[in-house]
Amino acid sequence: MEEIGKVQPKLPNQEIDYFKIAKILLSRWYWIIGSVAICMIIANIYLWYVPKTYATSATMKFEEKKSEISDLMIGIPSASERGTISKIQSETIILQSNALLLSAIKHLDYRVSFYIVGRVLNRTNELYPAKPLDIELVRFDSLNFFHDLITFKPFNNKSFNLSYKSGGKDIQKLYYYNVPFTIGPTSFSIKYPGNLANSLYLFKLNATEDFIGRVRGGLHISETAKNSNIISLQETDSNPQFAADALNAVMKEYLNYDRNQRTQSASQMIRFIDNQLAFLSNEVKGSEGSIAQYQNKKKIMDVTSASTRATSKSADIETQISVLRIDLLAIDQLKDQIVKGKDNEILNFNTGATLDPQLSQFIVKLDNLSSEKIDLLKNYTVNSLPIQEINQKILQVKNNALNKITSLHGLVENKIKFLQGQLGAVNQQIADLPAAERDLASLNRDFQINDKVYSFLSEKKLDEQISSAGILPGATIVDYAQANFNPVSPDEAGVRRSAQFLGLAIGFGLIILIRVLNPYIYDKETIESLTVIPIIGVIRKFPEPIDEYSTQILAISKPKSIFAESVRSVRTNLSFLASEKKSKVICITSEVAGEGKSFVAVNLSSTLSLIDKRVILIAADLRRSKLHKTFHVPNDVGLSSYLANQCSVNDIINHSSQTNLDFIISGPVPPNPSELLHSKRMTELIAELNTRYDVIMIDTAPIGLVSDAIPLIRISDINLFVIRSGKSKYYAATVPQRIAQEYHLDNTVIVLNAFAQDLLHSRYYTTKLSGDNYGTKYYYYSDYTGYESSGYYVDQDKNKWWDIRRWFKL
Repeated sequence: MEEIGKVQPKLPNQEIDYFKIAKILLSRWYWIIGSVAICMIIANIYLWYVPKTYATSATMKFEEKKSEISDLMIGIPSASERGTISKIQSETIILQSNALLLSAIKHLDYRVSFYIVGRVLNRTNELYPAKPLDIELVRFDSLNFFHDLITFKPFNNKSFNLSYKSGGKDIQKLYYYNVPFTIGPTSFSIKYPGNLANSLYLFKLNATEDFIGRVRGGLHISETAKNSNIISLQETDSNPQFAADALNAVMKEYLNYDRNQRTQSASQMIRFIDNQLAFLSNEVKGSEGSIAQYQNKKKIMDVTSASTRATSKSADIETQISVLRIDLLAIDQLKDQIVKGKDNEILNFNTGATLDPQLSQFIVKLDNLSSEKIDLLKNYTVNSLPIQEINQKILQVKNNALNKITSLHGLVENKIKFLQGQLGAVNQQIADLPAAERDLASLNRDFQINDKVYSFLSEKKLDEQISSAGILPGATIVDYAQANFNPVSPDEAGVRRSAQFLGLAIGFGLIILIRVLNPYIYDKETIESLTVIPIIGVIRKFPEPIDEYSTQILAISKPKSIFAESVRSVRTNLSFLASEKKSKVICITSEVAGEGKSFVAVNLSSTLSLIDKRVILIAADLRRSKLHKTFHVPNDVGLSSYLANQCSVNDIINHSSQTNLDFIISGPVPPNPSELLHSKRMTELIAELNTRYDVIMIDTAPIGLVSDAIPLIRISDINLFVIRSGKSKYYAATVPQRIAQEYHLDNTVIVLNAFAQDLLHSRYYTTKLSGDNYGTKYYYYSDYTGYESSGYYVDQDKNKWWDIRRWFKL
């Protein structure tokens, strides 16, 4: 009942210390600076080695094209009523077509390319537009010529060396200036260049096809604004001057292509009109002759006004019918082109935009698909999947266009039928005239019809001829491309900025990763977060190397060091434990070996002896004690000898050189150390020593490895559990609490050994101590962080290598 009603202590409250987090992140500032420096070096190497890419831009404006046969159609919307989206898309395809790019490349000085070898990994740099060598082609076949790089190296003012590869072999020959020579299927000569800036050049011969991928790969076309008729063209290339020249050549060639296409369409319309005029010319001449013969035969001089009006009205209607029939001829000709034409031929008979807006879109789309198929056929066979897919698209567009043409054909025929109905009524009026007048009126009507249609077509032919003579391209170059020598790739500022961010991320990430992977305890805050057992003190790590057996007893030999002061702080706090005891039994243990329990026992015993306390140190680790080496005595007779009834108490007590400090070594290793420590003689030994000494310090075996220390822990007045900074794992902090709970001990405390401030591994929480949360026991102690250079301690003020203050002290 007493145990149930007892209030169990709680873990202390801990709050996040943001200032400490900042100190942790900056604790390895040289990692951060180093990672940033490495990333910046890599970034600069990358910028130095990666070839730069340049971009140049230009602007073109598309004009609205006027239709060549728009005036022939009746009641049909004009092309200006349509949008420009499909037009820009179709013109974009044309601008990137193989045929146009090939024509544009021919305007460049492309036949010979020159290069110079750079210093970085022998990277070659193109010299365009510079021509350091004057090469004259003697025999050159664009389908069969030497393609590989040729290295030119001058020998003297009469000869030079050329190196190249042929058949997998390296070939080097001496040639003479102005003398033709042959490499592979190609013959050429080189003129004497005079004094050259470099002693080594590379050159290669090219065909126009070699540049298509380069130009098309860097060509990007987009609208400057949505639904506008202005486009922006951009060409990217490793050579800024080539990018500008190529882009200008593409735009100029497009204007030539567009002008030729429009001229071809107008010429076809003129041929169509000529065919109609040839037929009507014979009809007009025949009508004139028929009227003259009839008047001479019938002796008719004139007709009545009623006959004239009827004849004129009939002629007007017949004229409209004739024009509509011409429309039907145009529609039938377009239908014939679509049906009988091949899928890879462009429709030059430009009627789509005037017959109907939707039909116009079909014709434009069909032309675009045909152009695309022409390009694909250069790289794919007829039965390949891309060709089959585009054939399906062409077939679908043709079907849509033919359906629309059929609809328009019916519409025109309905108009003709309507006009023919009106013509019947007029013809009835003429039929009511006297026979002679009726016959003459009929002849006049035929003449007027043929004459009006002939005049109409003659005017259209003249218009088309004038239009053809003054045809301009359907686009205008607003801004020509200019060479831009500022690279767009790689982005130097962006790469350096990314390198800085990456360096910071690596530096901070490394700090966080090391903390996450760390399994060890480094500071008291970590212990306080894991157990309710109080910490009695923190023993600082001695800054200099110490011997394995602690023969120096640093608390005595270095009394003014921070280490000695931290040991004395633990000694002070021990005086508050079991203060009612005249003689105290202190048991020192740890979880595993190597955590410094023997080191703490020796130094703590030594400092206790300095305050006139009679202290005896017992080496109770019967398995691997080192206390005899600390005091330089043989380990022949010790605690194991006494527990085995081989000697008396006085035989095992040794006196040290330090006043008031005696010790008992472990003695020979027994076969049953745990049983000996559980024996009655061990209890009798402690009782006997209680009468002689003020403090009995027992150095036991690690409690996490063997159970030898359990009987000693249960009879001790104070149990001191040692945790070593950077050596003990998190689990070690839970061991003393579990032992205290299992054996109902309230005299267990923790000492943190070998503490050296390392912000990298310190906990970013600050402990808030209170009686409610931390039980009733709390001991004041300091970890002496920040006091190293206070002047109170010696042998501790060791300047860091990076501390510039030490240079001013020299």
